[in-house]
Amino acid sequence: MVKEFREFLLRGNLLDLAVAVVIGAAFTGVVNSFVNGIITPLIKAVFGGSTQFNGLAFTVNGSKILYGTFLNSLLTFVLVAAVIFFLVIKPVNALMGRLGRLPDDEEKLRDCPACLQKVPEAATRCAYCTSTLAPATPAT
Repeated sequence: MVKEFREFLLRGNLLDLAVAVVIGAAFTGVVNSFVNGIITPLIKAVFGGSTQFNGLAFTVNGSKILYGTFLNSLLTFVLVAAVIFFLVIKPVNALMGRLGRLPDDEEKLRDCPACLQKVPEAATRCAYCTSTLAPATPAT
């Protein structure tokens, strides 16, 4: 059992995920700093008012609604998503396109008649249920 546990811990996907979580947490700190130190003061310079959105609130029937905190979190989320998209996803997709390693199109997949999972058109056995597959019929 100890050997299986060690293999589980040292599995590549688990280590990659752990590294991604740590880097993501550090990256969130950088983006929060960017939003609070640069973006929010720029918005104040343009529109005036408070330098922090956290103080923005209104009251309804004695309940204080802190919409400024939500605005800070939303701005941080949009910036993180934009940075990940433009600095990670787009370059990786471009690199994979140059290397010819883009994922196959959906058109090259077919349904396994036994388990209804998508399998490559040229497959002779289903990877999910291991049933034997008839040769694919060419599209007319």
